[in-house]
Amino acid sequence: MERTIKISEESYRKLLAIATELQRRRERKMTFDDAIQDLVGKKVKNKKLSDLAGSWKMSDSEWMKIKDELKRGWKKWKIPSV
Repeated sequence: MERTIKISEESYRKLLAIATELQRRRERKMTFDDAIQDLVGKKVKNKKLSDLAGSWKMSDSEWMKIKDELKRGWKKWKIPSV
């Protein structure tokens, strides 16, 4: 069932910006309904882990920093003997 709703000009512009950004990221046409569904999280069940592929861009130096911090953290772990 489709409904008509009234929103302010400001809300319309924000929703348009969100739909435009979604369209840019997903490289397909997005509707206002898609944007609203994305905002309220109703499409979580339809999302796949592969949808995240390529979404986190980092440099080699950022990766090295993360890796070094993980190594330091792992060294602090103490496993109690049984």
